[in-house]
Amino acid sequence: MTIALANDHAGVALKEEIKKLLDERGLGYKDFGTNTTDSVDYPEFGAAAGRAVASGECELGIIICGTGIGISIAANKIKGVRAANCTNCFMAEMTRRHNDANILALGARVVGPGLALKIVETFLDTSFEGGRHQRRVDLISALENA
Repeated sequence: MTIALANDHAGVALKEEIKKLLDERGLGYKDFGTNTTDSVDYPEFGAAAGRAVASGECELGIIICGTGIGISIAANKIKGVRAANCTNCFMAEMTRRHNDANILALGARVVGPGLALKIVETFLDTSFEGGRHQRRVDLISALENA
């Protein structure tokens, strides 16, 4: 599995912690940046990760900005992306089980690194349940063509 990683200036340090976790788990990743703490525009980076996931270049994505909100909005503009901003493990579990989210968004100024890593693990370790949830995911996907 290959994970798309992307962040703005607020997410640089947390992304590095996530890379260590992915390395420990033997998971590959592609880093779409940024690697600077100088102010940058998060939509560029969220969209890059979104395109990588939507195209199948990466199976899942993890994106980070100060709150996780802006970068998730940007990624969700890419057709085929279902990015969810999660602040706890329950949200990460349920967005995978019920929404088949393919990108996890995190707020580096909202969750500390310890919690963030647990959220990442939960997101990566949880599968989509399908069943009645598939119909709802299909309805969400249909909105992209409306």
